Amino acid sequence: VQLVESGGGRVQPGGSLRLSCAASGFTFRNYYMSWVRQAPGKGLEWISDIFGGDDRTAYADAVKGRFTISRDNATNTLYLQMHSLPAEDAALYYCVTGWDMAYWGTGTLVTVAH
Repeated sequence: VQLVESGGGRVQPGGSLRLSCAASGFTFRNYYMSWVRQAPGKGLEWISDIFGGDDRTAYADAVKGRFTISRDNATNTLYLQMHSLPAEDAALYYCVTGWDMAYWGTGTLVTVAH
């Protein structure tokens, strides 16, 4: 299993970014995928899930209405579209999958600052 995140960067408060996660080594379309983040000096925070098969989604209250998780099963890619970013959304964002969240990418860094 390999998960490679991309799309992070520096954005101004109120801005938008789209994160991507390229997945390989497993049958992507069947798997439950998640985004988890870690802000500087803080613990891990679950952000969003998307189910395999029916693409049901779930979001943490902190991002509901601002973030959208999606997947492209044709290209084995997971996405996280983020809007209206405040400074509090700055973090290292991880793509995660597997039973008991066993597989993690190395993360992509989002910085929110002027």
